[in-house]
Amino acid sequence: MTILERIAEYKSDEIASLKRSRPLESIEREAKAMPSPRGFAKSLRAAADRGFGIIAEIKRASPSKGLIRKDFDPEKIARAYERGGAACISVLTDRPSFQGSSEHLKTAANSVSIPIIRKDFMLDPHQVPESRAMGADCVLIIMAMVSDQQAIEIKEASEAWDMDALVEVHDETELERACELGALLIGINNRNLKTFNVSLETTRSLAPKVPKDCEIVAESGLASAADLRDLAEHGVRRFLIGESLMRSRSIKPALRSLVEAERAEPRVA
Repeated sequence: MTILERIAEYKSDEIASLKRSRPLESIEREAKAMPSPRGFAKSLRAAADRGFGIIAEIKRASPSKGLIRKDFDPEKIARAYERGGAACISVLTDRPSFQGSSEHLKTAANSVSIPIIRKDFMLDPHQVPESRAMGADCVLIIMAMVSDQQAIEIKEASEAWDMDALVEVHDETELERACELGALLIGINNRNLKTFNVSLETTRSLAPKVPKDCEIVAESGLASAADLRDLAEHGVRRFLIGESLMRSRSIKPALRSLVEAERAEPRVA
């Protein structure tokens, strides 16, 4: 069983438990009580027009690396990200593989004004209002984990809640499926979710195949300004960065150096 298959198995159990313990009507009441979503894609787009748009990730651990940051305080990290110039924040809420929790997202959402994506494994539209109730402005759809029908249902649910959806791919087949889905924000994951090997060549090869009306987010394996400038040459100006920031002793300046790695003139509409 691959890591992804193991995650899908326990996540399905988690969702079944969620449905038993928290009826959809109850979750939706909580979601409706939240302020309006903060415009994840809009914030990322504006940052990319100025320079590089960075989604800075709050991640305590990972299946491949184990514990990443011992000094883990979601509130302090989120505020450092906002001060460091992040356009958006990603928060891991998966507990078994990433030591995440819904409380990490709630804490981050209450600590900053910039938009937040719930980084978890979405398999069911039930998880979308759950994410909104936590304070998420965007959800992740990983094409390697869902059928086309599941992807449609999750994307439609995100639209119903005025949330954005980052649709993640890591090969050409998944990219074609994402385009058929009508995804406008496409994440190219440089990590193979079956082997967990990482290569920036994934973004280099897939980026030219992404439709011009889509916005690309490069994910995983990004550790330096040189990495960002490299992928910028392939048309990528939006990046999700987690581990390198989580391992940094001083998060704000580490992030600032990436945000300012290359400044661009605002585009003319």
